[in-house]
Amino acid sequence: MKVLVATDKPFAAEAVSGIREVIEKAGYELALLEKYSTKQELLDAVASADAAIIRSDIFDKEVLEAGKNLKIVVRAGAGFDNIDLDAATANNICVMNTPGQNANAVAELAFGLVVYAIRNFYNGTSGTELLGKKLGIHAYGNVGRNVARVAKGFGMEVYAFDPFLSAEQIEKEGVKAVATVEELYSTCQYVSLHIPATAETKNSINYALLSRMPKNALLINTARKEVINEAEVVKLMEERKDFKYVTDIMPGNHAEMAEKFAGRYFSTPKKMGAQTAEANTNAGIAAANQIVDFIQNGNERFRVNKK
Repeated sequence: MKVLVATDKPFAAEAVSGIREVIEKAGYELALLEKYSTKQELLDAVASADAAIIRSDIFDKEVLEAGKNLKIVVRAGAGFDNIDLDAATANNICVMNTPGQNANAVAELAFGLVVYAIRNFYNGTSGTELLGKKLGIHAYGNVGRNVARVAKGFGMEVYAFDPFLSAEQIEKEGVKAVATVEELYSTCQYVSLHIPATAETKNSINYALLSRMPKNALLINTARKEVINEAEVVKLMEERKDFKYVTDIMPGNHAEMAEKFAGRYFSTPKKMGAQTAEANTNAGIAAANQIVDFIQNGNERFRVNKK
């Protein structure tokens, strides 16, 4: 049984060591493909693998079909839109993610971005404080719950919208549930995005929704680039000089936004929500454990594709 770790952006050495320990303890072989420069290298490596651990690496139909022995692919992280789920199902490959392993890292980054923005990007002018302000969490999953925990520490009023949870499930954790996404944006000066990129959510964060936000609004996006209607965000920010946008997913129109909205817009150079030593290690080891559990016990708890 060969487990391939295919990472164009490698895990930390500590994570690789932990993955190796789990895989070899189970009696399996570990193969590493790190910092590869061509797709052909990935195709060659996956050809003899029974299982694979990846990060943001693209596992499209061609890669999945090249893995003739592949039984399972685990994305070390929450998002899995880099994997062709239909192709995986067609080839009888189970796809999993590792939800929750990087949730704290993303939450802490979100608040790093928030503080940076409300203190005017540390330009020396007077900013504002978070105490008593209203924060809306758009999608109350693992990351959203951690954002709520941090927000309470700042003394914020926390609201959440999640169509897959009941009001009782949200409010038992001391967070105020709202009935609609429109209500969330109308109520909260700050909104933190944690929705996945799906057919329903792509381009859903648009002018009509964002224009509902109160004065001196701030949108924080540590979710996915695709959920933002970038042209309509530009339109909104041109009209509303009080609106700020911060993200760790650089927009396609980054240069335009940086030029037009200096002092109101910031993007990190690359996505970095999960880029901590702890999250890196936790997600990698969780992926390894899930593979062993799947192979030995048939556990499909975190499966994200159809059978």
